[in-house]
Amino acid sequence: MATEVHLAQQAEADELLGRSPLAALIGMLLDQQVPLEKAFGGPRVILDRMGGDDLDAHAIAVHDPEGFVALCARTPAVHRYPGSMAKRTQQLCQYLVAEYDGDAAAVWRGASTGAELLKRLEALPGYGRQKAQIFLTLLGKQYGVRPEGWRTAAGAYGEEGSFRSVADITGPDSLARVRAHKQEMKAAAKAEKAAKAAKAGMVS
Repeated sequence: MATEVHLAQQAEADELLGRSPLAALIGMLLDQQVPLEKAFGGPRVILDRMGGDDLDAHAIAVHDPEGFVALCARTPAVHRYPGSMAKRTQQLCQYLVAEYDGDAAAVWRGASTGAELLKRLEALPGYGRQKAQIFLTLLGKQYGVRPEGWRTAAGAYGEEGSFRSVADITGPDSLARVRAHKQEMKAAAKAEKAAKAAKAGMVS
């Protein structure tokens, strides 16, 4: 059964994200150094250019690498860095084929605990701990995937009522709140860095 999500803020892209586990994984993979709407809209662009009714991990995995880069780089490009992200997308699909027979949902279907699911997500190409925790939270908050201890494994992202990440976006208002939170975090990090630099200058 499809899940209603509003991550790309575009109907066709969100429809795909709601019914395709692979699209959700690729969208999360692309979510770096571009607006999140563009990242999560990427899977729909890839599908439209490859053709067919759904994304297929096997088809992406065996696609000619140069051809797949060209597909992702065509205007409008799937990502700010289409070459490197096309490579990562293929690596992700190749891993899914090798480990899960191309079934993206199998990554979480057999996980009995949040810790196990986090470990599986961290093993995915292109997924560090933070990205894995955010995706785990997205699964729990919006896709109904809630193995025992999932909020604990998700860390602060799993907090109920928070607006920390894409996992908390359900529409334009929550998107604005998540963006505001990220700006606050960036400002705080910048201020902390400046304070440390000033302190180091005083010591020297």
